[in-house]
Amino acid sequence: MAILKLKPACKDYPWGGRRLIEDFGVDSDKKILAEAWVLSCHPDGSSILENGETLADYINRHGKKILGTNCERFNDFPILIKFIDAKENLSVQVHPPDDYALTHEGQLGKCEMWYILDADKNSVLYCGFNKKISRDEFTARIKNNSLVEVLNAVPARRGEVIFIPAGTIHAVGKGVLLAEIQQNSNVSYRIYDYGRNRPLHIAKALDVTNLNPVTLSSKTSCDYFVVDKLKLDGKILSEAQGLVDDKTFLNVLILGGEGKISCGDEDFSYRKGDSFFLTAGAGSWKIRGSCDALLTTVPDNEKVF
Repeated sequence: MAILKLKPACKDYPWGGRRLIEDFGVDSDKKILAEAWVLSCHPDGSSILENGETLADYINRHGKKILGTNCERFNDFPILIKFIDAKENLSVQVHPPDDYALTHEGQLGKCEMWYILDADKNSVLYCGFNKKISRDEFTARIKNNSLVEVLNAVPARRGEVIFIPAGTIHAVGKGVLLAEIQQNSNVSYRIYDYGRNRPLHIAKALDVTNLNPVTLSSKTSCDYFVVDKLKLDGKILSEAQGLVDDKTFLNVLILGGEGKISCGDEDFSYRKGDSFFLTAGAGSWKIRGSCDALLTTVPDNEKVF
């Protein structure tokens, strides 16, 4: 098969809501759905094919050649893509860089990109500090629960992109719905959790957090992924096509609209919330209808992981 329709791994973290079920049609029997891992080979939750096989098992059965030559430098599947529904505030957290994560966690660190799908009027995202702080101040504010006061609060606006490098303190505020494209890692160091009494990871967070203010970035590429936006109105623009060569696979994540996606002799209907995996070397693909989608590939890069 050249094109695979994926069912996500579902996560019912306590801050989640029901929009992914009710608005995006994610099939889940969970009372709340915080995250849907729409492209994942991670041991903590792999996407599933229509026949019930995990994407991870499918790749193991067919070989890494279906990921493309750009993925040869990775030991594992390079990326993870998810929908996030923050009915309540997510924890304030930080992700380690690769070298620290490999030493302390046995897996890679995490950089990530947020694409804002929707947000309440006063919703915010936190990204970095609003001033330079010392390690002592950082520690003191964690202890007295005033850390949020020195975080850089950014209004959450539909259609905007924020790139979060490893080492950047961050959090998703309540009322935000987003798509996240990230490294294939599930390492997060929780610093503040709004009294939810889950474990914190203060010592490791102190080791890796950038204490300087950061410049917000809307870039959509890094060593691990390249993300492009596709928009078809179904009227003036109702068709798009491309080529999946032997360098990289392609993930098509449908954010809105409906129509048909085809590759070779295979043809699928799509709707909001669907995720499709096109194997490297699949050849020409085509989308017809109305469509709002994110297209994710793996870049050519000499860095080895």
